[in-house]
Amino acid sequence: MEIVNFKNINVAYDEKNVLNDINLVIQEGQNTVILGSNGSGKSTLIKLFSNDLYPRFSEKMRKEVFGKTCWDIWELKKHLGIITNDLHYEFIQRAGFLNAFEVVLSGFYSSFHIYEHQDFSPLHVSKVNEVLSFLEIEHLRHKRISQMSTGEIRKCIIARALVHNPKAMILDEPTVGLDIKAQINFVQLMRKLATQTTIILITHHLEEVFEEICKVVLLKDGAIYKEGQKEELLCDEHLSFVFDMPLHVSFAKGKYTLSTFPN
Repeated sequence: MEIVNFKNINVAYDEKNVLNDINLVIQEGQNTVILGSNGSGKSTLIKLFSNDLYPRFSEKMRKEVFGKTCWDIWELKKHLGIITNDLHYEFIQRAGFLNAFEVVLSGFYSSFHIYEHQDFSPLHVSKVNEVLSFLEIEHLRHKRISQMSTGEIRKCIIARALVHNPKAMILDEPTVGLDIKAQINFVQLMRKLATQTTIILITHHLEEVFEEICKVVLLKDGAIYKEGQKEELLCDEHLSFVFDMPLHVSFAKGKYTLSTFPN
């Protein structure tokens, strides 16, 4: 199944296009990284995936997510787990009193609280326990968000999305705010997630591109510059162009790193 199938997509804020002529197909099982500098259109593209934003209409336009052009947005989010920094900070601001178990449980109703009128069954509780175990965060069960580290909160939010067994997960710059050890740990977590669902990683950090990613989409100035296999696209020429500076790509032991071009 195709996760997304976009043809001739243009998106504008007011009169100015911020995405231009987007043509993109991502298949289920095709772990993908979308790379681009700040302002390249990555955040806008995420909103296209989630139907939080709609393109300019044209006869040539095609926009399908999981094979459908129209979705109930809440139903879509059961199939597509989206982890953004905005969601992370919203939990900090609105739900610091929730513990990890409650955060994950709230995913069944896409809420930031646990309310009395919400009906939870033993199956819901069993699923929460399963997800906490899968992500190896059972020890956070009774810990409140207000007492958690950045990495712990992010894992809880991922667990919240997993209760629906999503067909794909979009991770938007997932290592922002993490120290080096937590970044390395999080890359391993993404690899584990990739055994259960399709990962679409949005980033400008080449170090986050893990081994199971096979497809690369390079964004520049609101357009797709190139897309294809990572072995072909993750090179000095293409990344130097995308990031507007001379860069050198290194690859060793399954990991990519980026540095300024050697003298």
